Amino acid sequence: MIAIGSDHGGYDLKELVIRHLEEKGVDVNDMGCYDKSSCDYPVYGKAVAKAVADGSCDKGIVICTTGIGISIVANKVKGIRAALCADTFSAKMTRLHNDANVLAMGAGIVGPNLALEIVDTFLSTGFSEEEKHKRRVDAIETE
Repeated sequence: MIAIGSDHGGYDLKELVIRHLEEKGVDVNDMGCYDKSSCDYPVYGKAVAKAVADGSCDKGIVICTTGIGISIVANKVKGIRAALCADTFSAKMTRLHNDANVLAMGAGIVGPNLALEIVDTFLSTGFSEEEKHKRRVDAIETE
């Protein structure tokens, strides 16, 4: 199950990503927002991050206009490693090396075709399991 959320600036891209994932048979938990009315991105970034952190969803996707604010919010939740990606290489490497569990994107930064490629790359790439990467992820998680 993939949790997904956006503010009004990311709404159209969120809807596109949901349709794309559902066409691929992926279960999606849409955590809002539900229209283009002005809203506060922290509400939706936190909801997605908490669903991933508590294990009710495997991974998350958060979207706002730049992806910056909503990624900052998601990263405030313990156990979340949200990565802001605007290209497929970053999406691949953050999964391989950082075991990122939330993808953040900026709807005003990436176009729809690239966004779907980023989503597919992020969701299809596993963590490398290399000792050095495990050690680094453990260091991130240690307070």
